[in-house]
Amino acid sequence: MQRLVQSPTDPAFVQDPYPVYDRARAMGPLVFWEDYGMVAAFGQPQVHALLRDRRFGRERPAEMPEDRPAHLAPWLAVEDTSLLDAEPPRHTRLRGLVLRAFTSRRITAMASDITQLCHDLVDRFPEGPFDLLPAYCTAVPVTVICRLLGVPEADADRLLDWSHRMVAMYQASRTRATEDSAAAASAAFTAYLRDYIDDRRKTPSDDLISSLIAAEEDGTKLSTDELIGTCILLLNAGHEATVHGLANGVKTMLRLGLDPAWMAPDTIAATVEEILRYDPPLHMFTRYAYEDMELLGHAFRRGDEVALMLAAANRDPSVWPNPEVFDPSRAQTTHTSLGGGLHFCVGAPLARLEMQIALPVLFDRCPGLHLTETPDFADTYHFHGLTRLVVAR
Repeated sequence: MQRLVQSPTDPAFVQDPYPVYDRARAMGPLVFWEDYGMVAAFGQPQVHALLRDRRFGRERPAEMPEDRPAHLAPWLAVEDTSLLDAEPPRHTRLRGLVLRAFTSRRITAMASDITQLCHDLVDRFPEGPFDLLPAYCTAVPVTVICRLLGVPEADADRLLDWSHRMVAMYQASRTRATEDSAAAASAAFTAYLRDYIDDRRKTPSDDLISSLIAAEEDGTKLSTDELIGTCILLLNAGHEATVHGLANGVKTMLRLGLDPAWMAPDTIAATVEEILRYDPPLHMFTRYAYEDMELLGHAFRRGDEVALMLAAANRDPSVWPNPEVFDPSRAQTTHTSLGGGLHFCVGAPLARLEMQIALPVLFDRCPGLHLTETPDFADTYHFHGLTRLVVAR
């Protein structure tokens, strides 16, 4: 097995990781990434297969020691109840209960509200250059999540702050200061949601928190801690993916020169899928091996971690002709940007709906939209999102 040496915080890599992915993909089906100390899969067939191989999973094997420092207790408490890191039977129960509340009917019913929200945000765009990230790309998903959960939109900035501090724990640049900040944010977010959940238990409303409380399967319901973990996951994972998906897509299309055909009602779904394939918001997801096995020329041992390089898989030339070209008209093949298998993103339908509405509204209302500064990506790998997206109309 060949070995890759590449710091995930190297500025050149942060701005454009794709040449490194191309080099790693050519090294073989699996590569040992020295900087992470684990095996990594960069090709689409390997990533696709590992996402669905039940011999691998997100939950740490029970016998493996885990560092659980006291200063991280509030953050770990949220993680312990998260659907993201659960495996069957716990995952089956949690996901089943969540999907009883987070239904396709509920999501579809939000379309007109999302459309109006997008128009309202465009109405507030300032004259002259402005940063589209807070004005639109962030405002759309965080407002939708607030309305979905039934919490005040006036609290959006607080929720965003807590979310950013918590998800920073997954970034390569994590420090002790990151950990202390994440723990404080977790404690504040948990207390905030506990108050809302207690209120909804007494006075149910037409919101997702009330529906999650009421969801029942085989005589079981979500505990308060599980409700908190689920709501935090929906906000953190849901808004991060949609913010970066929207912003990366706008940046790509403005750089290339927007083709109005990409925004047409019968093509916007394909455009969104190409955005997610071409420059996705999450570049890496990890799995633990649950048994000793020989796979793809490597001897895995129970407890070994493997990195699934989602963005690299999406640029595999064995699957997509000219993968470095942004082409919404290409024949769609399943990308890995939203995961796969048991852990396929539970919020994927909502993220897709938001992007399919927000992009056409933006470009229809702002046909002269153009970049006024060169966009830079933030040092937040393995997330892939911009620091600013300064535009003018």
